[in-house]
Amino acid sequence: MSVSEIEAAEQNGGIQPEHESDPNHSNLHDSPIQSKYTTGSDPNLEESANDEFKNKSKLPVKEEEKEEGKRTFTMGELLNELKNGNPTPTPLQDSEPSDSPYSQASTPQQQQQQIEQNNAAMELINSVTGSDEEGRSRQRILTFAAQRYAGAIERNPGDYDALYNWALVLQESADNVSPDSSSASKDALLEEACKKYDEATRLCPTLHDAYYNWAIAISDRAKMRGRTNEAEELWKQATKNYERAVQLNWNSPQALNNWGLALQELSAIVPARDKQTIVKSAISKFRAAIQLQYDFHRAIYNLGTVLYGLAEDTSRTGGTFKGNEVSPNELFSQSAIYIAAAHALKPTYSVYTSALKLLRSMLPLPYLKVGYLMAPPVGIQVAPHYDWKRSQFVLNHEGLLQISKAEQRHITQSLASESGDRVNIKKTAIKVYVPDIVSVSTCADLTLPPGAGLCIDTINGPVFLVADSWESLDGWLDAIRLVYTIYARGKSNFLAGIITG
Repeated sequence: MSVSEIEAAEQNGGIQPEHESDPNHSNLHDSPIQSKYTTGSDPNLEESANDEFKNKSKLPVKEEEKEEGKRTFTMGELLNELKNGNPTPTPLQDSEPSDSPYSQASTPQQQQQQIEQNNAAMELINSVTGSDEEGRSRQRILTFAAQRYAGAIERNPGDYDALYNWALVLQESADNVSPDSSSASKDALLEEACKKYDEATRLCPTLHDAYYNWAIAISDRAKMRGRTNEAEELWKQATKNYERAVQLNWNSPQALNNWGLALQELSAIVPARDKQTIVKSAISKFRAAIQLQYDFHRAIYNLGTVLYGLAEDTSRTGGTFKGNEVSPNELFSQSAIYIAAAHALKPTYSVYTSALKLLRSMLPLPYLKVGYLMAPPVGIQVAPHYDWKRSQFVLNHEGLLQISKAEQRHITQSLASESGDRVNIKKTAIKVYVPDIVSVSTCADLTLPPGAGLCIDTINGPVFLVADSWESLDGWLDAIRLVYTIYARGKSNFLAGIITG
């Protein structure tokens, strides 16, 4: 990427995480490249038009029974009760105290202390007023719910389910604080929510939902503090809670994505000597999220943004690059691949469109990816290692193609001229068409030469290749999987338009 292009990007804001406070509407920066927080714990929610630009993924109040003990009344039940004409809660109507192993018998002194804590939290909630009629109606429901959860906790301080749900109410109330209002501080509500999550997780250490939403609350508090030491400590706390949430529930791409975003924010505050390590950790979290859900466009986009930031940092430091070190131009190209894939999956997202306009020229047009892989002789899957040759491959919306040395020169000239003309490949030795792909994975078969093995299983049999490095292999795996995912979602025409248009 040229210096002028980098300066232009910086003038437009560079790469900045999205800082939205209200989950009901978007509050996007003018930056063409911005990180995206997830919208919900259910992947199907990703398709909701109303949730497209939420920055947080708060899990809904649990509707199912807990594994241990009696289920606490849920938000849905409270809403039904409110609609049925019982707007003034009477705590004694609630369920009997839970007989779960986490139940606690409290002394009169502890009960009095709990009542005082509850009253302080209720004062915060009662002081919140929405900015419009919808906000006021929403806050009325939240206040009703908070009173019920407070009553449940007073009777049984060990009711971790009620503590968790009450923390969610406090967190939602913080979102409902009007920016121009003199009501309770959003930070105070979030701090109180964090205390409830802390209590809930001490009572039930396996409550992964609580760790997840607790991390979101801490992240919101960190955003309010800019690039300060206090913010740094909060971001560190958030990453630890995301880590715990993932340990308890590894199959959560949303938690991994948010973990990556928290690391990305942290990397902007820590000393320069620590930055690259944290950025690489963020990259691994985004990549892990994508591997769990290949069409998770937010994580795909976020991976593109963090690579873009790494490319900018690397280009500023200058110097020469040796061995397997990745150059800034290669990082910009990798970033463009993920931005292009996110746009192909969600072509209506204006943020993705703006980012693509900035980075499309960094793609090896008219291809999505161009690079080197070791391959066996044509038609021979098991060959002596000395027969394997390193050659150039190109990937587009149609498939992966191996090209000859003569064709490599044509491609090099085409890329240098930026003409965008497709090279007429007639002597392709290996062709893997996207519709034929069954799976793509790493491979450690002993018949392969030493290195980062790649297996592309197709309806016609497996194709074995070896990448230059494990880092290079990650790029090929992601690119091929993304191209196939785009094809499987019926969006190949959008990808074709990006790289050929």
